[in-house]
Amino acid sequence: MESETRKFGTFLGVFTPSILTILGVIMYLRFGWVVANAGLVGALIIVVLCSSIALITALSASAVATNMRLGTGGEYYLISRSLGLTIGGAIGIPLFLCRTFSVTLYCYGLAEAIAMFWPAHWGAPPVPWLAAGFVLATTAIAGKSASLSLQLQLPLMVLVGLSLVALGGGVLGGPLRTPQWLGDADRLVAAGGFWTVLAVYFPAVTGFTAGIGMSGDLRDPQRSIPLGTLSAVGAGAAIYMLVPVLLAVSAVLNPELLGDINPQSPPVWTRVAWLGAVLIYPGMWAAILSSAFGSVLNGARVLQALARDGLAPRRLERTSRTGQPTVATWVGGAIALSAVALGNLNTVATVVTVFFLTLYMIINLVAAAERLVRDPSYRPTIRVPWWVSLVGVGGAMAVMFLINPVACVAALVLELVLWLYLRRRVYQASWGDVWTGAWASLVRLGLHQLTQRIRSPRSWRPHILLFADRLEERLALVRLASAFNQEHGLLTVCEVMTGRPEDRRQAAEQREQTMADLLGQEGILAFAEVDVVEKYETGLIDIAQANGVGTLRSNTIAFGWPGDLARTEAQLRVLRTLDRLGKATLIIHPGPHPPRHQRIDIWWRGKQRNGDLMLLLAHLLRLNPLWRGAEIVLRSIVMREDSREDMERSLSDLIHSVRIQARASVHVRDDDKPISRIVQDTSRHADLVFIGLRTPAEGEEAAYALSLHELVGELPTTVFVRNSGPFQGQLI
Repeated sequence: MESETRKFGTFLGVFTPSILTILGVIMYLRFGWVVANAGLVGALIIVVLCSSIALITALSASAVATNMRLGTGGEYYLISRSLGLTIGGAIGIPLFLCRTFSVTLYCYGLAEAIAMFWPAHWGAPPVPWLAAGFVLATTAIAGKSASLSLQLQLPLMVLVGLSLVALGGGVLGGPLRTPQWLGDADRLVAAGGFWTVLAVYFPAVTGFTAGIGMSGDLRDPQRSIPLGTLSAVGAGAAIYMLVPVLLAVSAVLNPELLGDINPQSPPVWTRVAWLGAVLIYPGMWAAILSSAFGSVLNGARVLQALARDGLAPRRLERTSRTGQPTVATWVGGAIALSAVALGNLNTVATVVTVFFLTLYMIINLVAAAERLVRDPSYRPTIRVPWWVSLVGVGGAMAVMFLINPVACVAALVLELVLWLYLRRRVYQASWGDVWTGAWASLVRLGLHQLTQRIRSPRSWRPHILLFADRLEERLALVRLASAFNQEHGLLTVCEVMTGRPEDRRQAAEQREQTMADLLGQEGILAFAEVDVVEKYETGLIDIAQANGVGTLRSNTIAFGWPGDLARTEAQLRVLRTLDRLGKATLIIHPGPHPPRHQRIDIWWRGKQRNGDLMLLLAHLLRLNPLWRGAEIVLRSIVMREDSREDMERSLSDLIHSVRIQARASVHVRDDDKPISRIVQDTSRHADLVFIGLRTPAEGEEAAYALSLHELVGELPTTVFVRNSGPFQGQLI
């Protein structure tokens, strides 16, 4: 037997299951019913509405997927790794139910299709019993081999394609009529109204998540998920715009025939397609079977991921010798089997619709939140504006409410209850008296939450303590520091007075208020601070250690350019201590001219040699509106021409892996040309230059300070960077 550790590509792993689930039971058994009740215009409006929500959600899911390494669990994995385990679990459980009820939906459809051949003298066909049998069969087969299930989809896709060709050829080759543009009002009311018709149709567009659900089984999920998913959504939307037109213009069909959903009546497609039932039935069965298999596979993997994260019983993550989540598969099959008792295809379709709309709402919310929060680690290769994702949130919620207000509220309440339960189960912290004051409680709660969360390079952002005397003359420096943290990290602007603290307290307080007023007038979101110290260098170190609250401590210490060698030597001595304390250091030299915000040069010596922080700061700076169009150039120097190609390839691979828009440029050093001259000649026309700092040994400060002063002579604004944080080399 083939090992289940096999990984799949874009076509077989994502596009094929997605498009086959889209082109499923609803297309064959309910599209005619939709056209009969809503008319051609109403049917096309339903297709556009549903496809738009699906497309926006696919874009949002693709954006989040390209920003992380995906594991097992599909959409649950995306949500839980973005919003946390409690919210992920509150969504993951309904997602599992979505997949499970989808199995019931497709098996009901297959049962109705088989019931057409039920002998009349045997009595009414036992559709629920047939559906139950198909649930058991698909669970057993899909649970045995994921590889076999996916490989079987290729011939199934051929059968579906032949059925579509047969429908198109039969309609266009036969008599045509003017379509019924608007549905009959009485018929529409009898069907439950426009939104009920939409609810029955909507599961047809939920198939695009089938490929996402296989995230843990893909070779390159970051590439395959967006490419395969968006291709499937586009192809499905195009087909679904065409099918209602074909059904509406055929003179062989009328609203009575289109609206007939008697299980013992053949699908209307067989009346007009080439070869009739010969091509339609195999295509329909193929689509339904592939959808059922995909739902079984995906549902089991969601439940397995929940178990791995401790949000479901651990025994559910067990796998068979072939790598299948056997226990989770059969638990899902049992739930799907019990859902057969819901009664009929339309009822199951409505339940599935409400669950999927809830899921889509949260996926879009994740993508919008990631964009709005501007987390430095959020660098997806597919960029979706936050407002587009919010449109998807609103659309999903509105459709869910219009379909069934009671089900909408019930679904949201269920997820809220799950979230509260999981939050209490996972986080046992008590926050004491929360009524002391609304803002004080909110800040206190936030600080405690941050304290309890595991800090990682993904959540790192610069909290900058900027030492800048004479603030009125250093506003450009403050704006640059503010742009580095995108107003999402903390920025403290500090002036230092020397003397006895008790003698200068009043002057310090007055100066601090003046600074705060100036920052407010300039629209800079920063804290003003004035500290009195007896000795300058030891005072700076003490301030740097004490600045901040809880986990929100300054992790990046910035200095303005001192102007003379003695002060630079003092800064370098302070840098050496800060380096031991694990704090990053920036020394910023202002350029002779205001920047044009067009080019940022980074002189690269490797991630571990300050390169990760320099590249991250350049990326954060370019998120600022003034620098949005700036080009980032990653520059490096090699000693020989034969080393250039390897270095260019290494830098290009790095740029691709960190998902930051930049280009690489490698320079070959001439034997008689100093490196400082190469830097000056190359970067004199840039607008901002990043250069790494080393920590000088004791006694070397004077020589190093002199070399820095000589280097900046012909350069624009230059930021010298020393990364000494706990995540050195890991920030990109």
